[in-house]
Amino acid sequence: MSAPGTEELDILTLTGLEVFAHHGVFDFERENGQRFVIDVALWLDTTAAAAGDALAETVHYGELAVEISESVAADPVDLIETLAERVATLVLAHRPVQRVRVVVHKPGAPIPVPFTDVSVTITRSRPASPPEGPAS
Repeated sequence: MSAPGTEELDILTLTGLEVFAHHGVFDFERENGQRFVIDVALWLDTTAAAAGDALAETVHYGELAVEISESVAADPVDLIETLAERVATLVLAHRPVQRVRVVVHKPGAPIPVPFTDVSVTITRSRPASPPEGPAS
């Protein structure tokens, strides 16, 4: 089910962005660091970018990948939920983006039983703009 207003939007995705960082609840995670894998889907209208073949009318995914990587590598946090929120906020700061889905994978999580991956997925939307008109 789509969020209101996103039915007609296009989706740009970055999948499998690997970042080594020092997040986690345990001291050894903070000290040793580990690999995190980030997937991001951006809902935006690419009509103007495609019509004018204009990078300035869309999101430069190469630059976005670097921004996300640098953000994930900085300032350790305890939870991957916090990390996902950080990435979502960064992506929504790009003017064309109306909605974002962020998946943070922690394949090396300290889980005492065999597993392949642990991840958290969040979806955030740009806040609705207040209607224009005279102030009451």
